[in-house]
Amino acid sequence: MNIQDLLDNAKDTLGLQPQETNAGVYIPSKSSLKLAAPNKTNYDHTEYDTPYTGNKKILMVCTEQQYMTMENGKKFETGNHPVEMMVPLLHFKKAGFNVDVFTPNGESVKVEQWAMPEDDDDVKQIYAEYQSKLEKPKSIADFVKNDMTDSDDYAAIFIPGGHGAMLGLPEDESLGELLRWGYDNDLFVLAICHGPAALLAANLGDLDTANKDAKSECEFIFKGYEIVAFPTAMDKQMPKLGYLPGTMPWYFGDKLEELGVTIDNKLASGQTHQDRKLISGDGPLAANEFGKLSAKELLKALN
Repeated sequence: MNIQDLLDNAKDTLGLQPQETNAGVYIPSKSSLKLAAPNKTNYDHTEYDTPYTGNKKILMVCTEQQYMTMENGKKFETGNHPVEMMVPLLHFKKAGFNVDVFTPNGESVKVEQWAMPEDDDDVKQIYAEYQSKLEKPKSIADFVKNDMTDSDDYAAIFIPGGHGAMLGLPEDESLGELLRWGYDNDLFVLAICHGPAALLAANLGDLDTANKDAKSECEFIFKGYEIVAFPTAMDKQMPKLGYLPGTMPWYFGDKLEELGVTIDNKLASGQTHQDRKLISGDGPLAANEFGKLSAKELLKALN
């Protein structure tokens, strides 16, 4: 038996091997799920004294892609993280806000079902309420093409995390147009964990290709902003814990920093941050405070 076989056996014994669900497709190891996906969330049932009664809604941007191919060719079964989606939605509901669900092309929202907190009745209830919207979301492409210019329906764009937020969204030009429209119209942007990866789309299709010198006039709209997000350093450690089946193909934090965004946190410890109308959270531990902060700031701006 060689050293790699010994290491693999040790990982099996400790529950550190990613779990293969289909040929070449993996979810996190049993040990990492115990650490990173508890059966109950920290949702605190905050009540809002003056819930919103107006017509503005929240536009939630979700991924329609399920699998991240790692550098070793193995596929990670991902999507949006249910806690990072549902706990903020619980706060938005209590604060009086309706939420429309969007994916790039109107295909169903993909959710990391292995991260569903099975003992959390609040999350399970709101998930059931949203299930039809998740299965048949609206299309970002259609909205941008047909309705966006004249729309005044929305107060915020919400991007939940999960590694799936890195799939399709950062390179979606329609999402880029949506984000720039939101910026121009003073909408809040709410992004948690890996959700900030989608902000990269705002740097697409925004340059005068006939005049490369015009690039400076079309700066990345989030240049100079500070956020918290899931740290690159932690993502690089995830394969060692068996959370990921291999090294990730790229790291969104590096690309945001290249564009002038400062990521303040080194750990995913439950931090939130607000810079102007961009509100961010660093991971599932931040979902409750992130949802609460977002709801309070929206109410402050709109009531």
